[in-house]
Amino acid sequence: MTGNLVLDMAILAWFVAQVAKIFVSFVVKGKFDFHLLVSSGGMPSSHSALVCATAGSISQIYGVESAYFALAVVLAAVVMYDACNVRRAAGEQAKLLNHIMSNWTEITPAVVGKELKELLGHTPMQVLMGAILGTVIGVFGTLYFV
Repeated sequence: MTGNLVLDMAILAWFVAQVAKIFVSFVVKGKFDFHLLVSSGGMPSSHSALVCATAGSISQIYGVESAYFALAVVLAAVVMYDACNVRRAAGEQAKLLNHIMSNWTEITPAVVGKELKELLGHTPMQVLMGAILGTVIGVFGTLYFV
């Protein structure tokens, strides 16, 4: 793909997670939502899959003692913390504001401009599933290609 195995594993994990969201949504809601292919939020976390595939593939290529692996783990921790906390809190606030706007007759989404995006962050389970998916792809994908 790119000529960089670590980057290839990260992209693959992100793509698999994005496609998986469509099927998870189908199981839960009974319809295919192809918009999920390019959206944030949902099960599994593609952000977690991406950073964990990066860390997993680096562990296989450079070893867990390497500075590259340490950097990848720290980056993964920051991304997953942000997904569970900061982005999720922003999504909860958007959900509340959308509810207020839809039930307050003087203020509608049309007056404000547009509806706020509620699906910004992830639940801890979504992050965990993305992390597992990414780690498996990063670790075992590199074993296949190296």
